Amino acid sequence: MAEKNEYIELPWTMNSSSGDDEAPKDPRTGGEDFTQQFTENDFEVTPPAQRVQFILGEDVDDGTHVSHPLFSEMGMLVKEGDEIEWKETARWIKFEEDVEEGGNRWSKPHVATLSLHSLFELRRLLVNGSVMLDMEAHNLEVMADLVCDHMVSAGTLPPGVKDKVKDALLRRHRHQHEYAKKTRLPIIRSLADMRNHSSSKKKKSNSKHSRPAQNLPSITEDMVKSPSNQSMARPGSGTELSEQQHKGNTHFMRKIPPGAEASNILVGEVDFLERTLSCFIRLSQAVVLGDLTEVPVPTRFVFILLGPPGSQSNFHEIGRAMATLMSDEIFHEVAYRARKRDHLLSGVDEFLDAVTVLPPGEWDPTIRIEPPAAIPSQEVRKRPPEMAKEEVDEEEEEARLREENGLSRTGRLFGGLINDIKRKAPWYLSDYKDSLSMQCVASWIFLYFACLSPIITFGGLLAEATGKHMAAMESLVSGFVCGMGYGFFSGQPLTILGSTGPVLVFESIIYEFCLKMGWDYMTFRFWIGMWVAGICIVLTAIDASALVCYITRFTEENFATLIAFIFIYKAIENVMVIGKNFPVNQGIYDCVCTPPIGSNASVIEYAKYNWDYCETYNGTLVGGDCGSPPTENVFLMSVVLCAGTFLISTVLKEFKNALFFPSIVRQYISDFSVLIAIFAMSFFDYSLGVPTQKLEVPNELKPTLSTRGWLIPPFSEKNPWWSPIIAVFPALLGTILIFMDQQITAVIVNRKENKLKKGCGYHLDLFILSILIAICSLMGLPWFVAATVLSINHVNSLKLESECSAPGEKPQFLGVREQRVTHILIFLTIGGSVLLTPLLRHIPMPVLFGVFLYMGVASLKGLQFFDRILIMFMPAKYQPDYMFLRQVPIKRVHLFTVIQLACLIILWLIKSFSQTSILFPLMLVVMIGIRKALDLVFTRRELKILDDIMPEMTKRAAADDLHKLDAEVGLLARIFPWGKGSRGRVVTKPPGLDGGLAGSGSVVGAGGAGLISCTTSNANEKEFEAQSSLLKK
Repeated sequence: MAEKNEYIELPWTMNSSSGDDEAPKDPRTGGEDFTQQFTENDFEVTPPAQRVQFILGEDVDDGTHVSHPLFSEMGMLVKEGDEIEWKETARWIKFEEDVEEGGNRWSKPHVATLSLHSLFELRRLLVNGSVMLDMEAHNLEVMADLVCDHMVSAGTLPPGVKDKVKDALLRRHRHQHEYAKKTRLPIIRSLADMRNHSSSKKKKSNSKHSRPAQNLPSITEDMVKSPSNQSMARPGSGTELSEQQHKGNTHFMRKIPPGAEASNILVGEVDFLERTLSCFIRLSQAVVLGDLTEVPVPTRFVFILLGPPGSQSNFHEIGRAMATLMSDEIFHEVAYRARKRDHLLSGVDEFLDAVTVLPPGEWDPTIRIEPPAAIPSQEVRKRPPEMAKEEVDEEEEEARLREENGLSRTGRLFGGLINDIKRKAPWYLSDYKDSLSMQCVASWIFLYFACLSPIITFGGLLAEATGKHMAAMESLVSGFVCGMGYGFFSGQPLTILGSTGPVLVFESIIYEFCLKMGWDYMTFRFWIGMWVAGICIVLTAIDASALVCYITRFTEENFATLIAFIFIYKAIENVMVIGKNFPVNQGIYDCVCTPPIGSNASVIEYAKYNWDYCETYNGTLVGGDCGSPPTENVFLMSVVLCAGTFLISTVLKEFKNALFFPSIVRQYISDFSVLIAIFAMSFFDYSLGVPTQKLEVPNELKPTLSTRGWLIPPFSEKNPWWSPIIAVFPALLGTILIFMDQQITAVIVNRKENKLKKGCGYHLDLFILSILIAICSLMGLPWFVAATVLSINHVNSLKLESECSAPGEKPQFLGVREQRVTHILIFLTIGGSVLLTPLLRHIPMPVLFGVFLYMGVASLKGLQFFDRILIMFMPAKYQPDYMFLRQVPIKRVHLFTVIQLACLIILWLIKSFSQTSILFPLMLVVMIGIRKALDLVFTRRELKILDDIMPEMTKRAAADDLHKLDAEVGLLARIFPWGKGSRGRVVTKPPGLDGGLAGSGSVVGAGGAGLISCTTSNANEKEFEAQSSLLKK
C-alpha cells in the first residue's frame, strides 16, 4: 500500500472541520462530532510562539480541555522469557528517571537531554502519522480497535496485520516496582488465566518447541494479555481477577501531584511490520486503563510508535522526546487545548524555538544534568509580545509600593498608625493559628537560648555601668515585659527585642553624669525615658516612619553586616578571655591525694587519683591549691565546646538537603539543630567534668539593689526641679538611637526577599515600643529595642519551603511562617528563667558563645554586600553566576562594594571607642546621605540592581545605553535563522531547565564555528519588555 505522505497546512477558517484528526467515536458509547471554531485567518505565516500564545489565549468553554499535572511513562515492547510484554523504561513528572538495567533500579532524576534528530523525527511522525483528538474510549481494548480502524482507513496499516497490531497493544504492562515480586506472579495469577494459559500450551506444544527462540517480538496466541484490555461490560471475563489484583505503585503515588493525569508512550519493534506506525491520542475523558500506568491515575494521552526490526534505539529516543514534550509546561497545555494537528505542530515548533542546543565535542552526552535549584518561570513564553504591559512610571510604581507598606505620609495625625492597625487586624487570629507547627517549637527553644545569654551578659555589663541599679534580674524582667507586650500588640512580631551596645553606652553616660552632679540616677532616667516615649509618640503621629523608605539595601546591609561581625568578634573574644583567666601553661598544681589515716596504702598509690576522685576513695587532699579544681584544661575545653556547638549547628541546619533519612526526619533535625548542639556539647562537658564557666541566672525575683523598688519615684530630693525639663536633650539623642535601631531592623525583617504576606507595621511598632519604654522607665528596667541578628535568625528559623513531591524537584522558598506565638513563648520562658535556674546552671558559657558565633555567621548568609566582598577575592572564572554580575560591569560592582566597605569600617571604628560610640545612630543617618550621594556616581539602572531606588530620584538618559545594546543583540538573534544541517551529535536541553534562563535558544552552525544566542532573564522581564517595544519602533 502506498505511503500517505501528502500533508498540506491550510489557513484556519471559521467552523472548519478537523478532518482526520477527529477521533472516531466508540460505537458502544456514541457521541456527537467535535466542531472547531477559530477566529484567526492567516495562522500559517505567524511565528510558532505567537501561534501557541493564540492557542493558550482561547477561552475554555468546557472542562474537557482544562490542563492537569501530567505523569508520563514510557514502555517498550520486549521479550521476557517466553512472554512478550510492555516494560516500563522511563518516567517523568518534572524530570526524567530511567530504569538502570544493571542495577535494576531507578536512576536519579535529571534534566532530559534529547538529540535534535529525535525531535525532528517526532515532528515528522506528527505530520504524517495519525492524530486522534478527543477519542471516546473507556478501556484499552476499545482504544486499540479505534486506533487500528483509523490506521486502516487512512491507508497506513495493511488490513492483514490489523489483529496483530491490536494484539501487540494489549500485551501485559510490567512496571519496575513489580520486578521484585516477579517470583510470586504465577501464584497470584487467576485460576482462569492459568487454565487458559495451560490449554493454549497443550494446543501449541509441538510447534512451540520446534522453532528456536527469537529476539524480536513475535505476536502469538500464548502471550499474556494486559488486565487493561478487558471491558468493564464483561464481568465474566477470565482476567477480571487479574485486573483487581493489579496494584499501582502506592509508595510513588505520594509523589504525584493532586489531580494529575497520565501520558503513556508505547514504543517497540515487531517483525510483522514493514513501515513505521505512529498515533497520538488524546482521550475525551481521562480513564484508568488497568495496568497501563504504574500509578492508579487516569490516562489522558497515549502515543504509540511501532515499527520494523532495527529501529529500537531510534524509537527509544523519539519516545523520550515525546515524554519530554509532555512534561514541558507550554506543550503540555497546548496538548490539552489542541483542536487539530496544526496546533500540536505549533507546540513542537515553539519548543524547538525555545530549546538550548549543546554542540557536540564540548560536553559529555553521558553526563546526567542535575535539576536546577530554581526552575524559571515560563510565563514569558505564554505572553504575547503585543500584549506587553504599558510602560509604567517607576516613581509612581515605587510610590504605590510605599503606600501599600505604610511608608507614605497620610496627611493626618496618626494616619499611618490607623492604617497599620487596619492592615494587621485581619491577620491577628491567623497569627496564632499559623504557629501550629513543630518548626515554631524549634524556633522558640533556639531563640530562647539565643536571647537568654545576651540578656544575662548585658545585665552584668549594665551592673558595672550603673552601679548595680540595673543588672541581670532587671534585664530578665525587662525582657519579659517588653517581649510579651511587643509579641501581643506589635505590627511585626518577627522582630525580636533585645539589648544593644549603643543603649549600654547611653546608660553609662547618663549614670556618670548623675554621679558627677550628685543626682538620683533612676529618677533622672525616668524623665529621660518619658521624654523618649513622648517624642516617639509624636513621631508616630506625624508618620515619621515614612522616612524608612530612605533606608535602602546599602544602609541596612551595612548595619546588618556590622552587627553580624560584632557577634562573631564577641564570641571569639569571650573565648579568648577565658584563655587569659585560665591559661594553659600554669604553675605546679599544689594538691596531692594522700591515703586516709590508719590505712596501709602508700602515698604513691593514692597520688594517682586526681582532685575529683580522691574523696571517692576516702583520700585526703593536701596542698595549697586544693580549694579549687585544676584549671589548665578549661581554655582548651572552652574552645572545643564553642567550636563544636558552631559546627554541629551549621552542619545540622543544612541537613535538610542531605541524602539520608526521609524528608520529615531531615526537616526536624534541621529545625532543632541548635538545640541538639547545645544539649550535645553540654552533655560532653558534663561527662568530662572540666570546670568550665557556667551560665549564671538569678534565683530570686527581687531588685539587684536593695535600696530601690520595682517602681521609680518621679521626683527626688537630690534632683533640682528643672531636671525633668533638661532631660529632653539626652532624650533627643536616645530617640535617634532607638528610632534608627528599631527601623533599620524592621526594614531588614520586612525586606521583599522574605516574601512576607501579612504586611508591615512600622508606625504600630514604634507606638508600641514607645509605650514599653515608658513602662520600663517607670519600673527602672533597661530599654529593649529591635535586635538585628536575633531578628534575622528568628526569620531564618521560620522560613517555609515547598514540599518536594516530584523526584528531582528542589525545594523553593515560599516565605516565612508569620505568627506571634514564638515571640511570646521566647520571652515568657525568659521571664520564667528564675524558676529554671537549677537546669540552666549546667549549660557552659562557651556553648552559648558557639551559638553567638553561629548566629553571626548565619545572618551573613543572603547579604548581597557580603557576597560582593567575597567576589573581590575571586578570579573571574571562579565567580558565582549572580544576576547583578550579568547586568553590571565588574569594575562598577567593585567600586560600589569598596564604598560600602569603607562605610562599614567607619561604623566599626565609631562603635569600638566609648568616646564616639554614642554618635553611632547619627552615623547611620550619615550613611543615608552617602547613599544619596551615590546617585551622582552610578546610573539609575546600576543602583536599582545593586541597591534600591531612593524616592524622588531624577531620571537620567545615560542608563538607557545598555538597554539599546541588549535590544540590538536581540534583533540580531531574530534576524539570523539557525542552521538546519548541523553535523555530529547535537543534544538539546528542554526550555526552562537550564538553571536561570526563562527561555533560550542557542544554535551551532554546520561547522560549529559560530554561536548565536538570545537569552531572556527571568529576573529582568521588564527590560525584555522595554527591548521588545524598542524593536517595534
